[in-house]
This record gives sequence, C-alpha cells and structure tokens, in this order.
Amino acid sequence: MIYDHVMTPIAPAQLLDTLQWRYATKVFDATRTIPAATWDALERSLVLTPSSYGLQPWKFIVITDKALREQLKPVSWNQAQVTDCSHHVVFCGRTEMQEQDVQRQIDAIVAQRGVPAAAIDGYKGMMLKDVVHGPRGKIAAEWAARQCYIALGQFMLACADLGVDACPMEGIDPAKYDQILGLAGTGYRTVVACPAGYRATSDKYAQLAKVRFPVSEVVERR
Repeated sequence: MIYDHVMTPIAPAQLLDTLQWRYATKVFDATRTIPAATWDALERSLVLTPSSYGLQPWKFIVITDKALREQLKPVSWNQAQVTDCSHHVVFCGRTEMQEQDVQRQIDAIVAQRGVPAAAIDGYKGMMLKDVVHGPRGKIAAEWAARQCYIALGQFMLACADLGVDACPMEGIDPAKYDQILGLAGTGYRTVVACPAGYRATSDKYAQLAKVRFPVSEVVERR
C-alpha cells in the first residue's frame, strides 16, 4: 500500500505528554480488554516496524488464551502481568538467516513494488554476503534479537499513542517459553515479551515520577 498524503505532525508537547503518561505497568485491570480495532492497529504497528535490510527476522506471538498464559506465568518470574493483561506479546527472532529468507524479501519487493528481480540482484548479493554468509550471519540470532527490540520500542510507543498500557518484560525464561510455545525446529526463539492492556487503579507505580538523568548528561551535541 502506498501513502501519498502529507502527514500532519502532532505537537512536540503532545509527544512528551504521551511518553510521560506511559510506564512499565505493574498491575493490569484483568476485567478490561483492548478493543478489536485498537488491537488490529497495534498488530499492524508491529508489522510496520523497520528492520535491517527490511528482512523482518521476527515473529510476534499474541497470546490471549488464559490457560496458555497460566503456563507462562511461572516461567515469567511469576509476574501477574502475564495473566492479567489483555494481550501478551512474545517477540521471537530468527535463530539463523538462510538464503531463502533473503529470497523471501526479494520476492516481496518484486511483488509489492513492481520492480524486476534482476534490478535488485546487487541488493540481494549484499544481503547474502552480510547476514547469511558474512560476519552477521555467524551471529544471526543475536542480530535478530536486536531487531526484535526495535519492534518492542515501536510497539510500546504505538500503545502509548492509543492509550494502551504495556510492560516490556525481560524477566522471563526464554528457553522455557520456547518449550511451552513449541518453537523448537521453527527457526525462531523467544527474545522478550510485552503484556499490553489497561492499568489498574491500584497500581501505585502509575503515579510515581519518572526517574531519568538530565538531557545534558545523556545527550551529547556536536
């Protein structure tokens, strides 16, 4: 799909207000569910995440099944967000990159942009030389994990923009997640998770001031 209209940017103050509003939600209201249209937009935000070469070395497993989430809770440091949220998202990265992964991207470019495959042979060769046969190919799982974190960041901002709460969660046992979700042999592994839903009024963390270092210490301008 091609968009040719001009975007109307939000005000800078609105962006900062949104980022001040969001926080890593500790207590979700288990009675509230994210509306279907809102969730559809959030799933699409995941798909629209940028990735290196556009290779999209990930899969996002969205878990709403209560029984499955009960299985995941003990291997998530027993954190209640896993079972109390509306949607639990597991970010999975590729375990290795193969020529077929690159070809899939080439085929998608040809189909969606209408360019002949021969015109992007050089691009295909560059990807193969780097993420399949080159240095990054040797650490493909780690590279894919970093790509998943780009998706996580975009997802959390999209949630905040739509008034949805989220909690990035590294406090999980990825190997146990892989086992429970049946990821062995799929070419994907669990990287990180993120419950999403709506904060409970009892969550004291919602009212706490953000603790951040000053811009002058974090941002260096040259």
